[in-house]
Amino acid sequence: MMWLRLQRRRMIRGMSRLSDIARHVVAPAGVVSTGWPAVRETCARMGLSFDPWQDGLGRLMLGKRADGKFAADIFAMSVPRQSGKTHLLGGMVFAMCIQQKMTVIWTAHRTRTAAETFKSMQGFAARAKIAPHVAHIVRGAGTEAVEFVNGSRILFGARERGFGRGFAGIDVLIFDEAQILSENAMDDMVPATNAAPNPLVLLAGTPPKPNDPGEVFTVLRQEALDGESTDVGFVEISADRGCDPLDREQWRKMNPSFPKRTSERAILRMFKVLSEDSFRREAQGIWDEVSVHKPLVTAAQWKSMADVGPADGVRPDALGVDMSHGRDISVAGCWVEGENAHIEQVWEGSDPVAVVEWIVERAGRRIPVVVDQMSPAASFIPDLKARKCQVVVTGASQMAQACGVLENRISTDSLTHSAQQKVTEAILGARRRPIRDAGGWALDRSDPTQAIYPIVAATLALFGATAHKRSKSSTGKVVILR
Repeated sequence: MMWLRLQRRRMIRGMSRLSDIARHVVAPAGVVSTGWPAVRETCARMGLSFDPWQDGLGRLMLGKRADGKFAADIFAMSVPRQSGKTHLLGGMVFAMCIQQKMTVIWTAHRTRTAAETFKSMQGFAARAKIAPHVAHIVRGAGTEAVEFVNGSRILFGARERGFGRGFAGIDVLIFDEAQILSENAMDDMVPATNAAPNPLVLLAGTPPKPNDPGEVFTVLRQEALDGESTDVGFVEISADRGCDPLDREQWRKMNPSFPKRTSERAILRMFKVLSEDSFRREAQGIWDEVSVHKPLVTAAQWKSMADVGPADGVRPDALGVDMSHGRDISVAGCWVEGENAHIEQVWEGSDPVAVVEWIVERAGRRIPVVVDQMSPAASFIPDLKARKCQVVVTGASQMAQACGVLENRISTDSLTHSAQQKVTEAILGARRRPIRDAGGWALDRSDPTQAIYPIVAATLALFGATAHKRSKSSTGKVVILR
């Protein structure tokens, strides 16, 4: 017990140093010990040392539960470039490979990054105190590896060339450039760790660009920050949003190796070479305020919001209409009662004549019908207006407001829905796109394979019900699709 208390005190000291530097430190649940001291001791014998923040991060990554298994099924870190991440990971896996026989896969998205990492690890292997443990350096294209005397291996490769598929019995799996990591790549590679007795999966990257396949990294980060994952660890190091990119105090925040290991010249070189947005993400570690990869709601959260909704015969406060690229149409209704709102799809089909007739019959002149001017459903606007419907047409600014209302309702737990499959699939698959001139975001229609039109219609209905409230005295039959 004395040893366990000592380990906990050491972990707390290491964590405090990391917490002093990191913007976010999320530890997995159930950590009672860590494998880091033994790794660090092996590294010291190899002539490798670590800064206090690296020591704290190492303790957290190798945190263990009472059964001796790693507490984090996945550990993710968002760490800016040239901050010492490769030194930490390289030293850790070299030490682990020397301690016991194991197989490590270290994969980056780009071939160039994988080659640079392999070159750095060749430098490790050539050190006088490490070289006796190394049997071979394999340099063939596509087969790069460091092979140890005890049978351990570290294999390097690029995901863009298909590296990492077909392996089995992987003990440690490192996804470098995690901001460019697709769900397919995760699905292909993570099962390779299933046969390992105590696998460790690590993700390291910088904030993703809008066109990066960054959903995996973004969702892991968000779930960790929201406290929804007890078996995921996460650390983020970054400068303050909106700061002066040349402020040296911010450089210390974004790069704990500055100025001791990372020089002023190195950061200035990145500032000159990278665009403003790239420098903000890759050098400063600042995530986009409106992340296109961030889901609107998690599956668990959406499920908890399900409710039966209003009784048949209660007219909605507003209707929203949207149409997909394939000309499928959704009409949603929204009912507001006190502080709460309820949304659900009330009509679906592909007949433009039928939908106009349906809306005219049920909305009449009193229920607002909201249509976005950029939607294919905007073609209904002339007919609806000619039939005396109260049509509300949204532009970029109003769409940003509508999406803001949806987000606020979700975050304040004041929205319910009827658990309709198409609406559920739409909101879980929807992503954001910034509306810069409006200062907000809208639902991204650019992917024709993602059918988001049911949640767009519901969002418009919510906006209409919030912005154009009507008297509650009007009732009538609305057919509700369950």
